[in-house]
Amino acid sequence: MGLATSVRLWCMGASELAEAIRSRQVSSREVVEAHLQRISGVNLAINAVTVVLAEEAMQAADAADQPAVHGTDLPRLHGVPFTIKANIDLAGSPTTVGLKALAGAFAAQDAPAVARMRAAAAIPIGRTNCPTLAVRWHTDSELWGPTVNPWDSAVTPGASSGGEAAALVTGMSPIGLGNDGLGSLRWPAQCCGVSTLKPTLGRIPHATCIEPVVVSIGIQLTVVDGPMARRVADLRAAA
Repeated sequence: MGLATSVRLWCMGASELAEAIRSRQVSSREVVEAHLQRISGVNLAINAVTVVLAEEAMQAADAADQPAVHGTDLPRLHGVPFTIKANIDLAGSPTTVGLKALAGAFAAQDAPAVARMRAAAAIPIGRTNCPTLAVRWHTDSELWGPTVNPWDSAVTPGASSGGEAAALVTGMSPIGLGNDGLGSLRWPAQCCGVSTLKPTLGRIPHATCIEPVVVSIGIQLTVVDGPMARRVADLRAAA
């Protein structure tokens, strides 16, 4: 019996999945399929994942499983899926910031944090919800509606990375990217029960190609992109 049939892959942490792929106990395709199935099964009730990148993710997983790329010296997140908050640029996907006006604002290139995840051979699988303009204490966007706290629908999942936190805790993603100025990583992590890290300012470059690219000095001195995961040990792999 293989790992994919004996274990619910969507329950595993990102580093565990990377090791299982590296040791060929499971394929990247099986891991990505498991998370896509999980999204299909639970996202309707939670509304955490706003865009599913199924076709692109499966193509990337098949490429990751090619015999020529296998070996012991693979990148740290080789073949592992990840999700990206709606206000972080992902090439070919809209950076909506929860706004209807930006529903067609397709990014021409990845944000630095996304580029680093790709360099670690992780695979984008979906975009996650954030409040309109990412400035509220509850995740409810005019474009996608509210995200539900998976533990209790009567309380908030937090914000502004609430969609990311809810996706992680329900197994729709093993690891993801959000950002934080005044608590936007830490507050939803607390509300949903996941792990996060607000990196030191400047530790992870922060940039966007979506207008307006000039932001206030206050935002420049507070907002940083950072990782979220169900397990503390996985944060290092994405930092």
